[in-house]
Amino acid sequence: MNDQNPLTRSLQLLWNGLPEPEKGPKPKLRLDQIVEAGVALADAEGLEALSMRRLARVLDVGTMSLYRYVPSKTELLNLMLDSVVGPSQHRLSLVGGDWRTFLTATVHEGRRLYLNHPWTLQANWSRPVLGPNSVADLELFMAGVKDLPLSDQRKMDLATVLDSYAQGTVRQEMMWINAASESGMTDDEFWGYQVPTLEREMTSGRFPMMAALDNETFNSTWEESFEFGLQLLLDGLETTIRRAEQ
Repeated sequence: MNDQNPLTRSLQLLWNGLPEPEKGPKPKLRLDQIVEAGVALADAEGLEALSMRRLARVLDVGTMSLYRYVPSKTELLNLMLDSVVGPSQHRLSLVGGDWRTFLTATVHEGRRLYLNHPWTLQANWSRPVLGPNSVADLELFMAGVKDLPLSDQRKMDLATVLDSYAQGTVRQEMMWINAASESGMTDDEFWGYQVPTLEREMTSGRFPMMAALDNETFNSTWEESFEFGLQLLLDGLETTIRRAEQ
């Protein structure tokens, strides 16, 4: 397998698993064990901490031994990405019912995936290597929107739009979470430095709309902002559906 390119090797591992050893002792590690350890390491310390050498130490094997299972970090990452996606029983139970309920659950689960596995935001999903979990997830999505009056192309576009929304909002939330540690300054300290300047400018008359904002303007939680935006997207989809049905 090592004389093939990473894409071919990834596809073989994703769909066929490890080849049966022709001879010699039984492998000490399982492929799912390696992938789970990689996910746990990336969850705890980020994608930059993930290396074959570091993962080998976690698994208590030699680095060269690990390469016999997974040829490089490229294949490992493809396996990890496929392992964290896939259909949930909740979404499966919603197929055939109200499309809006199904899509709401889909996007909320997407948000949880990115929050639980922030390293996935560092990966390039633009050309994913599709494994069984990824394809099963797309299969579920297409089943959930089967009755919408949209072409297959537009349904797949819808999947991309909704996933992009989940990714974008979580990316913004993670930047806010990381801001304190990166700047060495708490949120209160950060805004405390700005308050005197902002108060002066708000009373200058230069920014009447900003000066008139309600006291609660900036008090939305991340969950509230996410839900508001999601419902706007689904309202727009509902308008498109009604137009198509006329």
